[in-house]
Amino acid sequence: MKPRRKQRLVLVSLLIAGVAVAAGLALLALQENINLFFSPSQVAAGDAPSNTPFRLGGMVVDGSVRRSDGSLEIQFDLTDTANSVTVAYTGILPDLFREGQGIVAQGSLGTDGTFSATQVLAKHDETYMPPEVTEALEKAKAIGVQ
Repeated sequence: MKPRRKQRLVLVSLLIAGVAVAAGLALLALQENINLFFSPSQVAAGDAPSNTPFRLGGMVVDGSVRRSDGSLEIQFDLTDTANSVTVAYTGILPDLFREGQGIVAQGSLGTDGTFSATQVLAKHDETYMPPEVTEALEKAKAIGVQ
């Protein structure tokens, strides 16, 4: 093989290897930042990963809000009308948070089955509900009717 051709082959090989490494790093970064959504029924069925951040959406169960005296710790149950998941959160809740309210909580599922939220989002008006929550509630109602 001629030296010039060998030099081109090495250059093309290095270029292909560099592109492969860059694509692999980009995919790894995207995989770490993916934010999946699960309903309480999916969490109860074991579809949700443990100790991995994801979003959990549903309705706050009436009478389930428990606040700790002297701290910002709060626990409440979140349901999609078929199953419920206990959510633990430390912090200031949104002004629109209340029982019977549709919310989305971001956090991870602990080994004890309690969802540890790092952020709680409440709907912004009386008619809006996040599409994921609406879809999860409709699926749960369809399962419960059958």
